[in-house]
Amino acid sequence: MKNTMKNIYMALIFFFLYAPIATLMVLSFNASKTRSKWGGFTFKWYSSLFRNDEILEALGNTLLIAVVSALAATVIGTVACVAMNSMKKRFRTVLMGITNIPMLNAEIVTGISLMLLFISMGLRFGLGTILLSHITFNIPYVILSIMPRMKQLNPSTYEAALDLGASHTTAFFKVVFPDLLPGILSGFLMAFTMSLDDFIITHFTKGAGVDTLSTKIYTEVKKGIKPEMYALSTLIFVTVLVLLLLVNMAPAKNKTQKSSKTI
Repeated sequence: MKNTMKNIYMALIFFFLYAPIATLMVLSFNASKTRSKWGGFTFKWYSSLFRNDEILEALGNTLLIAVVSALAATVIGTVACVAMNSMKKRFRTVLMGITNIPMLNAEIVTGISLMLLFISMGLRFGLGTILLSHITFNIPYVILSIMPRMKQLNPSTYEAALDLGASHTTAFFKVVFPDLLPGILSGFLMAFTMSLDDFIITHFTKGAGVDTLSTKIYTEVKKGIKPEMYALSTLIFVTVLVLLLLVNMAPAKNKTQKSSKTI
């Protein structure tokens, strides 16, 4: 009885998580524009998607901002972690607390604050202001991902590299960087995901005529969502699913190869 209840509980969780996505995917193949009526199976919304310049432009803006902001935030966050790690514990704790504030702060407050800052600086709203905003709110997530790896480092290995004649730069990239790499990659992926998904901060810092996917969908909702959006959402979901499968299969493949070599 206990196992049955567990299975029902898990089934309900998966149902509520994936039923909306499954519905969206089914609607992307619906020939009818009406969501309440099935008009037959079709791929026309997918072909129409790649002919829709507005959606493709919004997708391009979204990917460009996500990649550039994630890279910039990762570099800045990595340098910040290295600097904070060399500080005394008291100052490091204070700085970590300050760094965590943007993650705890409401996004609408961050969005309005950045908007007022850009206005006071006389900046023209557009892709540049969106990019600066995304870099700003991504940095704390990168630091949160890298700092635990930084604390696990053995400072003696870095000092040994210096004693053996390596420069500070060489010692960092040969000794420290490989140990930080998992945290850096996690931070980059976290920053990329947060940037890709953001709406509120983007809405307050974007200029007229500039849209990302989130703001474009918000605009479409007021006029009625086009079926092309269902097709685009389906493609994004399938792409993410394939990437997750590949990432999870790689460690298993490496373990299998190592075990076969051992045998």
